[in-house]
Amino acid sequence: MGIARLVATRATCTRRMVGAILVKERRILCSGYNGAPTGITHCDIAGCLREELNVPSGEKHELCRGVHAEQNAIIQAACHGISVRGATLYCTHQPCSICAKMIINAGITKVYFGDGYNDPMSETMFDQAGIELTALK
Repeated sequence: MGIARLVATRATCTRRMVGAILVKERRILCSGYNGAPTGITHCDIAGCLREELNVPSGEKHELCRGVHAEQNAIIQAACHGISVRGATLYCTHQPCSICAKMIINAGITKVYFGDGYNDPMSETMFDQAGIELTALK
């Protein structure tokens, strides 16, 4: 979890800095942090549309230019041909329902997180998929 927190320091989101790492057989496979896609101006420079529109946390994810840390870790693994099936995700925050869907389909089997995130749908999906979801402090 300490490494996930270190990765989060690279985040460019002005609302929440999130870091994630994927681990398998005690080896780090990939990491990710939240920020705009490659080549797109980051929120810490361009500003946050969600802040400007007063969008509450957890709502209208489509109004954000950022890619979530969990998504970026999975994407980086795919870009480098690294299988994450059977891996464990360590994330500074509980994954949202959008990330939960990706985690489930990627074959990740365990998720450890630091700070909570109010998204009952993600908890339900993890439970139904048999993915262990554990809070760590």
